[in-house]
Amino acid sequence: MPLRQSARLLAATGALLLAAPVLTSCGFDYATDRDYTPGAGTNDRDALVDVLAAVVVSGQEGSGTFIASFANNKDDEEATVTGISGTVTKSPDDEGASTDLSFDSFSPITIPAGGLVNLADDDSGIVVTGDFAAGDFLDVTVTFGDGTSTDLEVPTYTNCGDYEGLDTSSDTPDPDQCTVETPDAETDH
Repeated sequence: MPLRQSARLLAATGALLLAAPVLTSCGFDYATDRDYTPGAGTNDRDALVDVLAAVVVSGQEGSGTFIASFANNKDDEEATVTGISGTVTKSPDDEGASTDLSFDSFSPITIPAGGLVNLADDDSGIVVTGDFAAGDFLDVTVTFGDGTSTDLEVPTYTNCGDYEGLDTSSDTPDPDQCTVETPDAETDH
């Protein structure tokens, strides 16, 4: 009888040891295994070229500058960005009307094999015009040299703070855009 109890105890202990990793794990798709890039721009990692921190910086209504970083995931071949297009969809108050955006023409942007190109460097941003203002989201399509493309919902920010000086679309930005009004302090307490 004691031998049977020992065998049962040994079998139960072995089964528990084998089940321990499954019972103590959190499962799959750990949060620490997923890409996370904190920032205000839009990121898209679905193509061979990652589009990172995409924003439009706008110093006045109707125009701005598209800024993003392009990271080439191919280590043995360069990639190119050949086109950018988009639309802006107004709020439901405007019956959801959608209008096209106009992006300035540009030479194809070459991204070296395994490299990165940041449009904020050397005033390389692409000027965009249309019916939008800071605070709007723009539907932007980036087309690559291999014929693929990626769709992004890109936020529009004022030409202030971290984005100050990145809008090359106009020499005369709205001077009140970066002014924050504060309520008058009461002197009586």
